[in-house]
Amino acid sequence: MASEALKKKIDDLEKKAASMGVCITGATVIGLVSPAGNLVKCIRFDGEKYEEVHGVAPQAFFAEKLEPIFTRPKRFIIVIGGRGSGKSISIGDIGLINMHDAGLNLMCIREFQSSIADSVHGLLKEEVSRLELSGVEVTERAIGFTHNNTFAKFAGLARNPESVKSAFGFLQWWIEESQFLSDKSLKTLTPTARNRPKKGLPRQQEEVGSEEVDFSQVRMMFCGNPASSEDPFSKRFIVPFKDALDRDGIYEDDMHLVIKMNWSDNPWFEESGLEQERQFDYKHLPRSTYDWIWEGGFNDEIENSLIKAEWFDACVDAHIKLGMKPYGVIKVSHDPSDRGADPKAICVRKGNIITRIEDRADIDVNEGCDWSLGVAINENADVYIWDVGGMGVSLRRDVNNALEGKRVEIHQFNGAGAVEDPDMIYEPSGATNARREMTNKEVLSNQRAQRYRRLQDRVYRTYRAVVHNEMCDPDLLISFDSNCGNLSGLRSELCRMPIKPSSSGRFELYTKEEMRNKFKVRSPNLADCVMMTEFDWSVHVEPDYSNYTVPSSTRW
Repeated sequence: MASEALKKKIDDLEKKAASMGVCITGATVIGLVSPAGNLVKCIRFDGEKYEEVHGVAPQAFFAEKLEPIFTRPKRFIIVIGGRGSGKSISIGDIGLINMHDAGLNLMCIREFQSSIADSVHGLLKEEVSRLELSGVEVTERAIGFTHNNTFAKFAGLARNPESVKSAFGFLQWWIEESQFLSDKSLKTLTPTARNRPKKGLPRQQEEVGSEEVDFSQVRMMFCGNPASSEDPFSKRFIVPFKDALDRDGIYEDDMHLVIKMNWSDNPWFEESGLEQERQFDYKHLPRSTYDWIWEGGFNDEIENSLIKAEWFDACVDAHIKLGMKPYGVIKVSHDPSDRGADPKAICVRKGNIITRIEDRADIDVNEGCDWSLGVAINENADVYIWDVGGMGVSLRRDVNNALEGKRVEIHQFNGAGAVEDPDMIYEPSGATNARREMTNKEVLSNQRAQRYRRLQDRVYRTYRAVVHNEMCDPDLLISFDSNCGNLSGLRSELCRMPIKPSSSGRFELYTKEEMRNKFKVRSPNLADCVMMTEFDWSVHVEPDYSNYTVPSSTRW
């Protein structure tokens, strides 16, 4: 049984809560379960926060990974992930328990809802029965609890986003399938949810009717399977925190709590009947599609993309997998961005290993140039390359002045320029009976296409070497160091770069402007930095004749 002190505290808080129209009677005991299915701990809301309790049987169970929602709630609670994770059921259960225990009304939102049948009403109805919550009243259009007069309201945003502004007073929000939210809906929705007004002057306010219990804070719970990284929901609540989510599976600050919840985090996944389907998809679907369906990844691969996600993944730490060493020319490349507002990016390549890839949106073109030149000097680079298209055309003087007198060769890249070595055979077959083979200028449309094609070939060969154990000259491979920076951004850009159909038959890519307009893809600055390093470069060393003595005689 719970301790006498805890019982008394709950009794006192129930009386205080009753005076402000909320109820915590019979607070539900929550059991937290590990992915292996073991009960880790039990917690219970004591009127102020969730505390661990002992000797009390749980009434509702949740995956251990969701504990921060109870113990460290924020204004924005985002739970994202793939199929079979139990996200929707868990968020629905949290909403119902808060209605039952704390008397908080629940506003249930979807982007598309033409009728109550499209809402989460059916899910909540089933969960009320499964959780065996008392005092519930279910009708065809509503769900509520009679002991504290709480209710759940259901609404869609697509037809009239402004209608949500009438939902004043709701402190608990559940936005299901958040990946479908439009930019307008999202911008209308989040400012609408406001904390409950208090009494008094600014910064001197008090909660009316209570000195200890605070039920005034809004909680907006977003639940969804990520779609594209360019969707409004992804750009607002996932992309800014993606590195932490990929590394830790969770991100939190004073305003956000973002949890990545997948099938492997769900203790009840084996009972769902989905495991066979998951294994089938793992074997037969493209890796990017599998990751989107089951692992909560972005659906960023575009049809006829330059590089497939499974190729890219095979290249991560390929130098470790294949025993490659970071020997060779050190190249530092910089994309100043083709428009001033775009991020600036750098790449460091040592031999065939990408050791650093980063972008920054907090600096202007000149600051970006200084940043990249500093990297080149600190890395003791042999070669510095930058894109002279767009904003980069104005940086020639800065680059020359910064690197004057240093052992760094400078290369200006112009993607629209003619291919290098135009009359060279594109891929010599080596066959003695070959009559005529295609040249670079016959296969490739411009210099940008030429280098991206080389990168594509290099990534594919590495994939074949890592996954299929095909022998290959290490000089023809590439590796992305897992510690090199914004690897997830590079993956997204390379796997969303479409090959352009060409009537000439030559290999061609869409321009950055075409990618923005046609595919809604941001400028691929990280990918361009890697592409710019994709050329053969021999460091030229002047011979030293200072100690050379001409022979005094010859044999002739």
